[in-house]
Amino acid sequence: MGQGRGKYDFYIGLGLAVSSSIFIGGSFILKKKGLLRLARKGSMRAGQGGHAYLKEWLWWAGLLSMGAGEVANFIAYAFSPATLVTPLGALSVLVSAVLSSYFLSERLNLHGKIGCLLSMVGSTVMVIHAPQEEEVETLEEMSNKLGAPGFVVFATLVIIVSLMMIFVVGPRHGQTNILVYITICSVIGALSVSCVKGLGIVIKQLIAGKPVLLHPLSWIMLLSLVACVSTQINYLNKALDIFNTSVVTPIYYVFFTSSVLTCSAVLFKEWQHMDSKDIIGTFSGFITIIVGIFLLHAFKDVNLTLANLPVSIRKEDQTAANGTVVSMYGRFNHEKDSHTLENGIDVHIKEVISSRRNGNLSPL
Repeated sequence: MGQGRGKYDFYIGLGLAVSSSIFIGGSFILKKKGLLRLARKGSMRAGQGGHAYLKEWLWWAGLLSMGAGEVANFIAYAFSPATLVTPLGALSVLVSAVLSSYFLSERLNLHGKIGCLLSMVGSTVMVIHAPQEEEVETLEEMSNKLGAPGFVVFATLVIIVSLMMIFVVGPRHGQTNILVYITICSVIGALSVSCVKGLGIVIKQLIAGKPVLLHPLSWIMLLSLVACVSTQINYLNKALDIFNTSVVTPIYYVFFTSSVLTCSAVLFKEWQHMDSKDIIGTFSGFITIIVGIFLLHAFKDVNLTLANLPVSIRKEDQTAANGTVVSMYGRFNHEKDSHTLENGIDVHIKEVISSRRNGNLSPL
């Protein structure tokens, strides 16, 4: 009975985690559509300090969609292992990328499509090999877990590292090293997930009619969660403001997920009951997702599609035959805004020829 109930809870958590990614990924599209509509109307944009988006129903639909996704993600931690729920958050990036190509006319190149496919494959592998965490059904059991020597040492190290990064390393290197602010977000995020797991137990017991609100641990976890999330948001915004989003997103995903996996292993000892093949499968799925997210973001400005791939290969072969080796990616970046005419004359060459006819002798 207990094992059947555990499987039932596992699939509930899995469904909530996937639905959370769909809601959050879709929320970005709805909000972007709302902001674009306001821009076409001539309203002051949000980046300029305007608040006209508060009157746009699409923006509110996106906000509600994100709220629904965060609630679903919160509840998912109460039913499934954090080792499963956290990596599946990468699906929101995939959903956003796919929907933006359809509804925002943003191009999803070949790298992006391969990245999406790898993310789905990696997520599937992680679901198949996901660990079964130890049963923790009451606040007393959760209190014992949090008071275990292993977790106390881990939490102490996290707090010390975070304080050093915030007060010592951050002021000196935060503006130049992308890893500083991301590390702060990631290690504190591990503690926030532990608080979410504990509050999930509180909610389940509250629904069962138990007086869990009288337990001091409930309020300690709630206050700790608020403090952790506030710190995460603050330093993640700093990282996004200083560094390129396409670089911040994959690095933050890897660091945050790795921290959560470590914290979950220490707190719930999920890996002790796993076979070696499941451990290898879990890490393989995680690495596959990382590669997919990297391809999706790192090469999003490279104009590579299935249609121009054969032509690009032929160009590369011709260049090599002439004794000059030029990077394929360099060619794509140089020619990404040019289009080939039906008679085979490149628009860029045509413009140069026209310029020379007008007396401009600048070189190609």
